[in-house]
Amino acid sequence: MKRKLPLLIVLVTGIFGVLTYIIPHPVVQNTDAVIRNDILRIIAAFSLVLGIGSILRHHFIKIRRKAPHWPYSWITIIALAASAVVGVFGGIDPTRPGILPTQVGGFSFHIQTLYTGIIVPLGATMFALLAFFMASAAYRAFRARNFEATLLLVAAFILMLGALPQTRVLVKPLPSFAEWILAVPNTAAKRGISFGISLGILATSLKIILGIERGWLGGGE
Repeated sequence: MKRKLPLLIVLVTGIFGVLTYIIPHPVVQNTDAVIRNDILRIIAAFSLVLGIGSILRHHFIKIRRKAPHWPYSWITIIALAASAVVGVFGGIDPTRPGILPTQVGGFSFHIQTLYTGIIVPLGATMFALLAFFMASAAYRAFRARNFEATLLLVAAFILMLGALPQTRVLVKPLPSFAEWILAVPNTAAKRGISFGISLGILATSLKIILGIERGWLGGGE
């Protein structure tokens, strides 16, 4: 029963999710709206509790075992607790104060301030470092070792030249040719990848709905 009931729920909800795109009846559409707006929020709330519990358990085990880089687990736990307290009791932004006094002089500890002052700079730093890894990967990928790599190298070279202002003056047809590469071959490749991803999602969804794929149950028959 522990396995049959989840499989039955997935089967029913999966079939109903497909029917909402086929049957425009108000009863079906209203039921789908209730599922999307109410039931999914309840599931998301339980998932949030489960996720926080899993994070805390993982890091406490790491601290207890003195695993590599375990001091960073303390930073994660303290940041999680501080942001949760500020978000729940301190308010969302300075215009909507909460229960806790989160104002120290001219600086506020609202969750929006934490986001713009910590998360945004950290994200910018990560993407700035990512540029160097992308440049290194491009250097390795653009080596003309075969026909495909040579084609990729030539296309990238044309696109980079087409983006330069000096090239627009010296070779006038080159920017238009670079735009054609982006608009036609690149778009065709992206659509092919999108079709492949869509077919993969469809196949995986059917396997899960029909109970063929049961890995999400924890393995086993």
